[in-house]
Amino acid sequence: MSESVVLPALGESVTEGTVTRWLKKVGETVAVDEPLVEVSTDKVDTEIPSPVAGVIEQILVQEDETVEVGAVLVIIGDGSGAAAAPAAPAAEPAAVVEAPAPVVEAPVVAAPVVAAPVVSAPVVSAPVVTAPVVAAPVAAAPAAPAAPVSDAGYVTPLVRKLAQESGIDLTQIAGTGVGGRIRKDDVLNATSAPASATSSAPAAAYVPGAASPLRGTTEPMSRLRKVLAERAVASMVSTAQLTTVVEVDVTKIAQLRQKVQSAFVAKSGGKLNFMPFFALAAAEALRVHPKLNATIDGDNIVYHGSENISFAVDTEKGLLTPVIRDAASLNIVEIAQQIADKAARTRANQLKPDELGGGTFTLTNTGSRGALFDTPVVFLPQVAILGTGVVTKRPVVVTDANGQDAISIRSMVYLALSYDHRLVDGADASRFLVDVKSRLEDANFDAVLGL
Repeated sequence: MSESVVLPALGESVTEGTVTRWLKKVGETVAVDEPLVEVSTDKVDTEIPSPVAGVIEQILVQEDETVEVGAVLVIIGDGSGAAAAPAAPAAEPAAVVEAPAPVVEAPVVAAPVVAAPVVSAPVVSAPVVTAPVVAAPVAAAPAAPAAPVSDAGYVTPLVRKLAQESGIDLTQIAGTGVGGRIRKDDVLNATSAPASATSSAPAAAYVPGAASPLRGTTEPMSRLRKVLAERAVASMVSTAQLTTVVEVDVTKIAQLRQKVQSAFVAKSGGKLNFMPFFALAAAEALRVHPKLNATIDGDNIVYHGSENISFAVDTEKGLLTPVIRDAASLNIVEIAQQIADKAARTRANQLKPDELGGGTFTLTNTGSRGALFDTPVVFLPQVAILGTGVVTKRPVVVTDANGQDAISIRSMVYLALSYDHRLVDGADASRFLVDVKSRLEDANFDAVLGL
């Protein structure tokens, strides 16, 4: 008996989706709730799990094809009707390189390093998959049982390239993504751990990264990238944007983080960084400065009744902005937990489409990769976005209670507010930033830590 799997509704306003990658092939078995296919919509990229267990008998929608919600994607049966099963031997070579296959680029598949991580899972089908390189993995076979847990063969080109540049063996990493797959953060964490134990001499020398396999190639824009591009251009054309920057001394927050870090980790399971403080300070200031938490609707100004903070998450497929609702009413622990949870689920394609909607103001951590500040783009219908730069220690002139100036090492950060000048004036922006700056420099967060 065969069953049809259709494209489900992925949000209230989502009417169609584009199949970006099939995770299973005709003739392969699939379990209930096992990821079956990746689908891209105008709101989110996500995985569709299989509602039934069985054998893939027929794939009806090809990759890069767009269909309406409710359209049949695939037929799953008990295997007796898998007419395409005899063709499996022809597809078998592609199954060996299961992860890179959807990527298509020849440089990725041809790289000798690609085969190594895939072959490193000899427990799966050592006699067939590892035939070309049996001599190398055989000696390491006793240490390989942990490899299947991380599903090292299913990684994106970006993750594989990062691992190659960092000298990381993907078979030795336990993935934290869906199905145990390895994500970029897993490689970065594996890279940072050994680095701290090595001598500082090698780290001091700059080593240029390996050339990207994308050089000299052409690829179609993903649906998500098309949507981001269209919205960015529409926002820049339809609005009058400018940016105001302030410098903030967050030394007291740095000291507070050190003091409560152990208690915070014990309660939340994660480390406390600066982002929850920035988010709460911005949300509280929005209550006082409603112009920055508003929307222009024709000739009317709609002032929102809650502070729903969108925060930017850098994913392998593009920038996405999940939402923290009623942020001004939350404490630091609650905000930190939402940031960690939604960021992780965004990168793992597990975010619900509705969790991306309803934001009234955006926070973007442009300093996460070391930038001092930038001029972030305001995306309609919002009228403002706050960019937080990297927190760095540097000498600053400070004045004591007696009015005496001195040089002190302080933790400093730039906050850059971009806003729509059709509604928000420079004075409005400055007043908002001064309130955020005062809140952060005062660092009186003890009552709202949530510990």
